[in-house]
Amino acid sequence: MIKLEKKESIYFLTMDAGENRWNTTFVREIAKALDTIEDDEGPGALITSATDSKFFSNGLDLDWMQAPEDYPDGGDREVFGEEFMYLMGRFITLPIPTICALNGHTFGAGFMFALSHDFRIMREDRGFLCANEMQLGLPIPRPELALFKHKIPANAFFETVQLSKRWTGTDALEAGIVQEVSSFEELSNVALIKAKELSPLANNRKNFGHQKEMLYGENAAINLSHGPAFMLKNSKDFEA
Repeated sequence: MIKLEKKESIYFLTMDAGENRWNTTFVREIAKALDTIEDDEGPGALITSATDSKFFSNGLDLDWMQAPEDYPDGGDREVFGEEFMYLMGRFITLPIPTICALNGHTFGAGFMFALSHDFRIMREDRGFLCANEMQLGLPIPRPELALFKHKIPANAFFETVQLSKRWTGTDALEAGIVQEVSSFEELSNVALIKAKELSPLANNRKNFGHQKEMLYGENAAINLSHGPAFMLKNSKDFEA
């Protein structure tokens, strides 16, 4: 389901569960990988990718959400929301650079996961980014909105969360949602080049992590009371 490897200073987090839909078991497997990374020291960068050629992540495990008793492998439905949000908060404050290699469709919770990374590279010929909660008739929780607002320029933010716009790789690059596009064949190599470029920035992981939390100054710092990291980690206090 989730595989973590380290080669020299680069961590490779690979999602290998088909469409990589999110349930509590999926969240906890990724959390275990972060435990390993956070227990380590020295320079490093993380590349997150998926094995499916069509999907990076197709969002929530809707079958499990609607009937968790029929899908016990998905884990405890009641704790999912809080644990998922907390995981996203951990990701955006991870004390090493993080690169997301978007090989295919990235919807809902998968889009949110991609935005939790520092640098996004998207396949240029296939796949959409979409926050499809409005299409599904679901409210977008305030911590998720905070993350989207933090990571997406204002005009694209509105189109993303309110109009459920489907972004192609080229459109997402122009809008500033991703930082680079690549062919499918070169995606892994482009991500690796970027990871090697950025990994020395985490020589002092404490400093790198602290800087992430204070990026935009006191009033917009992502780990203060109205920032996405704090809200994600304390989502129960921000019910819609």
